[in-house]
Amino acid sequence: MAKVTIKDVAREAGVAISTVSNAMNNSNLVNEETRAKILEVAERLDYVPNMNGRMLKTKKSNELAFLTSSIQGDYFTTFLGSMNQQCNDMGYTLNIVITRDDEVIRNHILGKGFDGIFIFLGEWFREAGIQLLEKHRIPAVFLDRAYSSSRIGSVVFDSRRMGYQATKYLINLGHKGIGFLEGSMDVFDGIQRKQGYLDAMEEYGLPVRQEFVLDGRFDELYTYNAVTSFLRRREVEMPDAFIAWNDLSAVGCINALKDAGYQVPQDVSVVGFDDIPVAKYLSPKLTTVKNPISLQGIAAVKMLVGIIQERGCGRVESLAGELLVRESSGVMLRDK
Repeated sequence: MAKVTIKDVAREAGVAISTVSNAMNNSNLVNEETRAKILEVAERLDYVPNMNGRMLKTKKSNELAFLTSSIQGDYFTTFLGSMNQQCNDMGYTLNIVITRDDEVIRNHILGKGFDGIFIFLGEWFREAGIQLLEKHRIPAVFLDRAYSSSRIGSVVFDSRRMGYQATKYLINLGHKGIGFLEGSMDVFDGIQRKQGYLDAMEEYGLPVRQEFVLDGRFDELYTYNAVTSFLRRREVEMPDAFIAWNDLSAVGCINALKDAGYQVPQDVSVVGFDDIPVAKYLSPKLTTVKNPISLQGIAAVKMLVGIIQERGCGRVESLAGELLVRESSGVMLRDK
């Protein structure tokens, strides 16, 4: 079967080829009634526009790339859903590229014809990558660090502030020995959340006990094992509370405490981050910091498209979270 061309669509719709082209490119030279008719014919004939030809003419592909090392977890489900919808609303197609390979990253930045790039690669995107973006003036938005220039921006959570707020909340409940369950310290949010915790502890004159800082690796089972191992080697002293880098670590911590005979929050309070869907159904229901994940996806697309269309320049946009107080935290009751 012969490939359907723009001439076929024009002939079937009874319009000029230029009118079909204008309709496909969302030109305001075509009224809505004619555009709708052309699009109906194009869909019926299964017409696929020649993207290479469009790129030669407009220098744009209307294609955006999201470079990431992973899309696992509730965060990415919510984030990518909102980002993809916003791309569609603004006339762009989102391409998700999962990689940790430097050459693959370079090829997608320079060789695939994307109008702009979203980056969530953490340690897998180093200074050389930023220099590459700057040298070739590639429009880009980071989701994993705070960086800005004329063609590059960032949309991140105000994780330092929320780490501080979560810690201050526990201190105001009477907790003094507060532990921290960290993940990879190459991750922007991990660094910022821990720094907020350290800020609050310093402000209130409370010591940070290094033995209370455990590696949870963002993972429920890993955190469970880390907390269980910690509990077994502690003879007397226990933290009053734990702040977890994310909700999965908080769940692992709570399960380890309960299995060791401790009550949450009567013996130890636990606070997480992210407000994953199951957080409010756990026993006890999890106190956590809710970040505006959907808003991050929407804001990132709007920022990148603004840079591409030269309606704005790169900047750092920091989104505030909200502390949701539930059942896993409470007034410190046991004696120290």
